[in-house]
Amino acid sequence: MGAGHDHSHSHAPANFNRAFAVGIVLNLGFVAIEAFYGWKIDSLALLADAGHNLSDVAGLVLAWAGAWAAKLHSNTRHSYGWKRGSIVAAVLNALLLLLAMGALAWEALGRLGTPQATEGWTMMAVAGVGIVINTATALLFMRGQADDLNIRGAFLHMLADALVSLGVVLGGLLYLWQGWSWIDPVMSLAIAVVIVWGTWGLLRQSVHLLLDGVPERINLAAVRQHLLALPGVAEVHDLHVWALGSSEVALSAHVVLQSAQTDVTALLHQAEHLLQEHFDIHHATLQVEPPDYAPCCALRAGAQACC
Repeated sequence: MGAGHDHSHSHAPANFNRAFAVGIVLNLGFVAIEAFYGWKIDSLALLADAGHNLSDVAGLVLAWAGAWAAKLHSNTRHSYGWKRGSIVAAVLNALLLLLAMGALAWEALGRLGTPQATEGWTMMAVAGVGIVINTATALLFMRGQADDLNIRGAFLHMLADALVSLGVVLGGLLYLWQGWSWIDPVMSLAIAVVIVWGTWGLLRQSVHLLLDGVPERINLAAVRQHLLALPGVAEVHDLHVWALGSSEVALSAHVVLQSAQTDVTALLHQAEHLLQEHFDIHHATLQVEPPDYAPCCALRAGAQACC
């Protein structure tokens, strides 16, 4: 005896099309400004930050593609749709950033041996524009970053950029104050360290979800205990929780009844409400097993051979 519960609630990711479009346009314009002045005054910090901002434009495009893919409908070839595309986008986004920061760190280390003078006021003015643009872009994604890993990646990139631009401003101040020509490559290295530090968590979490790991916000033991606490439930086995996409979680489990007379309809309603309210899981599939079938379930530990 089995009972399935499979719901398609209106729990789709929010629409961030306008945020992505505005963010891409703003950052492309800033990349052009930063690259021009970085080349004009020979500032590695500005050129490096321009390269990083260009990689962030590519990251925003990837995140936008992932968000778009997550909304494609399922079909006979892709029964879950393309929701996993948002997680793939988050992985690629993190890898892109790490690659860009590796190139930046390599160039900065080479420049440390032959530091060059730069124009502190120009550095500060251009980076100040960057603080405004990156902060404004980050704010476009703030409301979605708590629930969607893909949107969180875009938000963290923009927030990190604002902090990096602040670092360039501080570097310009130190250069004007002390005349330290080595401050430019040192600030570039600091930029790389900050971004790698922030990106590593995104990469680790997105790869974890890509490999069907339990999302960090879900305590699997707590899910099991809550299901076991439902009236009429004797055992829960073959419990799995995984991410369908960057913002949607799925669950499947076998629920063993204490009695064959248990009201299965009421139990399923209670389980659905429990999973939605306590764990924000809106896609659950439960196999309900009466006491005489449970020992024969092939997916249960110590299953018996039943005819």
